[in-house]
Formats: sequence, C-alpha cells, structure tokens
Amino acid sequence: AIEIFRLAKQHRVPCFSSSSLRYYPGLIELKQADLGQIKGAVSTGPCHLEPHHPDLFWYGIHAVEAMYAVLGTGCQQVVRTSTADTDVVTGVWRDGRVGTVIGIRNGAAPYRVTLFGTKAVMDQKPGGDYAPLVREIIKFFQTGQPPVPPEETIELFAFMEAADESKRSGGQPVKIADVLMRNGWKEQENRGQN
Repeated sequence: AIEIFRLAKQHRVPCFSSSSLRYYPGLIELKQADLGQIKGAVSTGPCHLEPHHPDLFWYGIHAVEAMYAVLGTGCQQVVRTSTADTDVVTGVWRDGRVGTVIGIRNGAAPYRVTLFGTKAVMDQKPGGDYAPLVREIIKFFQTGQPPVPPEETIELFAFMEAADESKRSGGQPVKIADVLMRNGWKEQENRGQN
C-alpha cells in the first residue's frame, strides 16, 4: 500500500481504496449521530482466511475499514487474540479511544459497528449495497479527488499488519509507527500527500 501511494504521488495519479461498508447508510447515520465525545467502537464481520492472503487482508479488511470510517486515523498500538474461529483485534488511538474488530469465521457474522460516545451508544442499522460506493467512484473519476485520504488507507493496512505481527508473537502489542517505518513509510515526506 505504501509503495502504491508513493508511486501514485510521484506520477500524479489519483487513487484510493475503499470497502463498500464505508458508505452503507447505517454507517453514515452512525457517523452523523450526536453521541457526544466518541470513546470507542466495535466493528464486527466475517473474517474468513485464505492461504494465499495474510489473515485480515482477505475478508477482515471490511470490518477494519468500517471501524476506520468512524474513528479515523490515530491508532498507535494493536493487540490481537486469535482462535480457529474468531479474531479480536484491539487498537488504542493517541487520544485514548479504543477500536475493536471482531472477525468471525464459523458463525453468524453480520457487518455491524457499535459506536460509544459520552452521551449515547448507538448500533449501526443493517443493510447496504455497492451503490453508494459506485457514486463515490463516479465522483472520483469526475474530480480526481479521492474520497478516502491516502494516510487513512495506509494506516488501516498498517493496523492489519500490526494485528498479524501481534498474532505471530502470541498476542504482544505492536506499534503502528514501527510497522510503517519497517515498510518504508517516511512521515515527513508523506504528510499531506495528494
């Protein structure tokens, strides 16, 4: 992801990555609700594994993307607990918010986000399809302006890689900054890109 965005910036080619979940009506409503100061989120969904893909990058990415859609960037550290049927990945944001992704492999696994605020807690209403994402893609082709900032996409990919590293180390915490730096991210060069 870092290399794709580096090359896109170098060659002035606008690009973005997005799950359709980011634009589901229930998630948009959740983001716009007056819940007070947001303290955290729980995002659930299917998390099937494929041998040719790193774990969360296959299907868990959708629940991760939905969490980032409501919390934005700023995750500093990730811890993952993994069993044959379930993954629980928890990130701590620099302002103290906590985001948790629960990926389910062998059971009911609806996409759903619960957002926790100082005034209220709200669950995402079910339902959604690809139409809102397609509208964003059309706008993107018309304007050249990506609807999702590169920094957010890069961080959510680093979140998933940190989760994989945490799993490999038996659930030890992994810092997002360390993952980014090991993979060629130079913050000063990339700040404000695109």
